[in-house]
Amino acid sequence: MGISPQPSSSAALNKLIGRIKAGQSVLFLGAGVHAAPPEGSAYGYPEEQRPPLGTALSKVLAASCGFEEAFPTEPVGDLQRVSLYVETTSGLGRKALVDFLLAQLIPKRKPSPALTMLAELPFTIIVTTNYDHLLETALRSCGKDPVTFVYNPDSNEPTPDTLEDPTRERPLVFKMHGDLDTTRSIVITDEDYITFVQRMSDKDALHPVPQSIRVRMKQWPTLFIGYSLRDYNLRLLFRTLRWRIDLANFPPAFSVDQFPDPLVVRVLEQSLRFVTFIAQDLWAFVPWLYQEVLGKQPVL
Repeated sequence: MGISPQPSSSAALNKLIGRIKAGQSVLFLGAGVHAAPPEGSAYGYPEEQRPPLGTALSKVLAASCGFEEAFPTEPVGDLQRVSLYVETTSGLGRKALVDFLLAQLIPKRKPSPALTMLAELPFTIIVTTNYDHLLETALRSCGKDPVTFVYNPDSNEPTPDTLEDPTRERPLVFKMHGDLDTTRSIVITDEDYITFVQRMSDKDALHPVPQSIRVRMKQWPTLFIGYSLRDYNLRLLFRTLRWRIDLANFPPAFSVDQFPDPLVVRVLEQSLRFVTFIAQDLWAFVPWLYQEVLGKQPVL
């Protein structure tokens, strides 16, 4: 069960595994961790348990709010655009948008086997752009007690931070694009993303990412799972954290992406050397990582 890493990245992956075992790595989790297993996978994740991903979520939202009638020539799969329409339409607004997300992302949804495996690994800092509570559920199912911080769009409020070092039993979780329990925290519309990008240049005390996480990201390797690094917000975060730091002092970063965008690879891996791309399906990579770190087979 699992995979054999590409020869060009195996030495680097071995170092990453050692840092994960030591609790000295940062895990970035995206919505792709809820994707369906590929055909023939040993793992099952029924559709009714999976929260809909971006494009599918956007299409359902567009059909429910009259977006197609208002903008018949625009793509219904653009979640930022459709969400902005809901938020700015009389009779709908932010509450209708959040109520829709709650209805789509909460009832009957369960953590995927991949997410459960990752929750069991000794990550002490986890950053996620997912609004749902499935990560926290998975961590608690493993006997862990996460300390959670949520993005705050208000640039006048100091960013809270942990007063204790995160541990395997009490990992620090930062919900970078908000949480369903905090309406104003959710980053989903065009305007929300603009505010988020503006906040990335805030001073230390007001920076939207807690300082403890920003410090660790400059010291520890980072593993991206469930993302396409075409997401400019993640690339912006990378550039912000690495501004004016000697290239020789960059900690390594890895992105698990079966089909990475060739232009992003050209920039982030070949030119800037910020990221090593692992061209593997996460449903193969995560069980392999689980076995390498914990020394046992994941439970089917």
